[in-house]
Amino acid sequence: MKIARSLLLIVAILTAVASVAVAQHQPEGQPIVLRVSTLLDGRGHVEHNTSILIEHGKIVRIDPNATAAKVYDLRGLTVMPGWIDCHEHITWHFGPDGRLAGAGVGKNETPEHAFLAMAANAWSTLMAGFTTIQSVGAPADVPLRDAIARGEIPGPRILTAVRPLAGRGPKTGTPEQIRQYVDQDKSMGADLMKIFASASIRQGGTPTLSQDQLDAACDEAKKDGLRTLVHAYGPAVKEAVDAGCFEVEHGMLIPLSDLKLMAEHHVFFDPQAGLVFQNYFDHEKNYLGIGGYTPDGFAAMHKVWRSDDQMFNAAVHTPGLIIVFGTDAVAGAFGRQAEEFIYRVQKAGMTPMQALESANYFAAESMRLEKQIGSIAPGLDADIIALAGDPLKDITAVRRVAFVMKHGVVYKNVVTARAGR
Repeated sequence: MKIARSLLLIVAILTAVASVAVAQHQPEGQPIVLRVSTLLDGRGHVEHNTSILIEHGKIVRIDPNATAAKVYDLRGLTVMPGWIDCHEHITWHFGPDGRLAGAGVGKNETPEHAFLAMAANAWSTLMAGFTTIQSVGAPADVPLRDAIARGEIPGPRILTAVRPLAGRGPKTGTPEQIRQYVDQDKSMGADLMKIFASASIRQGGTPTLSQDQLDAACDEAKKDGLRTLVHAYGPAVKEAVDAGCFEVEHGMLIPLSDLKLMAEHHVFFDPQAGLVFQNYFDHEKNYLGIGGYTPDGFAAMHKVWRSDDQMFNAAVHTPGLIIVFGTDAVAGAFGRQAEEFIYRVQKAGMTPMQALESANYFAAESMRLEKQIGSIAPGLDADIIALAGDPLKDITAVRRVAFVMKHGVVYKNVVTARAGR
């Protein structure tokens, strides 16, 4: 009871602080106009010298002659849809001892510290320009998702897998038991189903589910209206495609012919170019000795990262393969997710426009939200960010997010709203 009361107090404090911060930027129902000199629409098009009219959190029209009582002058910045990260672990953080917490570990922290750390991750993510994320598996995602959705704390829109189906060979269960597990996830509030069809790359990346088990998981999720994101390396990628799964995560150690197979079956692909690896290496001391984070495991990540560029480059040049933006952000990476864009352009063969689109329209499409977010177009949510600089000429501009609007509410800006004209 004491812990519960303390946690409620923390929630109340955060709610009060967030309410004050958000209220300062509330549009209060009146129209808002954004003046724009350079607009990337999220679908590969560039427009110049126009304005965006927003009402009740929605984009009404793109019109250079639009007027409103409140105007944000974003001329000189590069404006685009808020970014979407298809693969995060938003609850992971470092505890008071500096060690990994929030991933089923972290025994040396209080619930209050854990909640504050999760809220801080959400805030840092939003400030970095990410207005929607997909968190792929922790029960704590649910109250965080719901608190943000109710406007109690600021953060990105969250979709969550609640808990992943962790393949461990026959011990995972019969196909019928797996179906029951998927149904339980649905009843717990899952927006999608995360499936581990391979062991961690730190443990060799070998398949952990039989074809029958994977078939049952993907089929039951489809019946429940859940998309399936499959953590898959090597032969598990083909098995996921054969099972009719929706999206493959990671994809290292695969035959390059499987890239074409994913394209032919319209399976979304979410590989990572660099942020997750670099983050692990930068924070090795915070992870080492916990679970599968062993010296051998880190050596395996170093080895795979060096060979990953070839696969990613081949994926970029595979006709019809849709690559989405997922960072696999874990403890230490929040607020720095945009570094993945830089790796994708400088190492993995993407053009700046391709990298940005992977976090806009294509990411939204992979979440079945393309009619709500991911583009700047009439009728869509006003999730809009602006960068100081031109990322099409210098991709490092993604580090300089100067303006963040989510559903018509401004959370970050370096300009001042002024009287309309």
